[in-house]
Amino acid sequence: MNATKPRIIVTRKLPDAVETRMMELFDTQLNLDDTPMSKVDLINAAERAEVLTPTVTDIIDRDVIQAAGDQLKLIASFGTGVDHIDLRAAHERKITVTNTPGVLTEDTADMTMALILAVPRRLTEGERLVRSGKWDGWGPVSMLGHRIWGKRLGIIGMGRIGQAVARRARGFGLSIHYHNRKAVHPDIERELEATYWDSLDQMLSRMDIISVNCPHTPATYHLLSKRRLELMKTGAFIVNTSRGEVIDENTLATLLGNGQVAGAGLDVYEHEPAINPKLLNLDNVVLLPHMGSATIEGRLAMGEKVIINIKTFIDGHKPPDRVIETMF
Repeated sequence: MNATKPRIIVTRKLPDAVETRMMELFDTQLNLDDTPMSKVDLINAAERAEVLTPTVTDIIDRDVIQAAGDQLKLIASFGTGVDHIDLRAAHERKITVTNTPGVLTEDTADMTMALILAVPRRLTEGERLVRSGKWDGWGPVSMLGHRIWGKRLGIIGMGRIGQAVARRARGFGLSIHYHNRKAVHPDIERELEATYWDSLDQMLSRMDIISVNCPHTPATYHLLSKRRLELMKTGAFIVNTSRGEVIDENTLATLLGNGQVAGAGLDVYEHEPAINPKLLNLDNVVLLPHMGSATIEGRLAMGEKVIINIKTFIDGHKPPDRVIETMF
């Protein structure tokens, strides 16, 4: 690798400040019109790049990695999730993979809390009613939703984001429950006044609101399967700002349609950008375009992490945000 000006290929348009700094530091090829790369484009990039900087929508699968030239030594992903990268194939080719953890925690937790408020209180339904011109004024039984104060919130995945959601939710009077691979440190449990459920099935059947905050891995694909979704108490709500693949989306749409699940707030989808047509026709669903982390501050911080990871690697050290296959 050319230690002075390594060849970096960036797959999508990044914030101007990030791109400018990358141009200063590296021999950088940008994607100025932000056209998503096809698989052929990604293979071509992998063949030429010394460092590839994809985003979470670029599928860096085994085919792409096997096509990579010997000079490709680092995949510095712009994003936290790594389910779009075949980590095993990268390890076999001795290609280091990095991501940008931590900097999106507060932004994603903010959006999660916004959905927890928006769905039971029917905020987007009310907004649509006003814009339609059909609102004829206040009425005592008009647009009735549900109070969240005093309700039970079940968080699936008590990592950084799950804990940040819990801290916000406590301020709104929600009782915190969670399911995780293992219980968090007792100090964190005490701070959050959180109840740990080893059994996801048991937690699902008792919660008023479910928040999905776990990563997508082979182990969490359809973690909320048809069987588990049907365990949710009638009238419960569900929010997902993690990954769409964690939920059996077709079953969720059916349960939302028949009222067994009262409402949902979704920022991610199983086959995004395609959205299940059933969801599009439901009024009790808030649908967002995967914008949970979409803040200017967050994107700049992600870019800074990408640059630090690349610079550290070029200087011959282990990047701070190295991804190990066994972590996921």
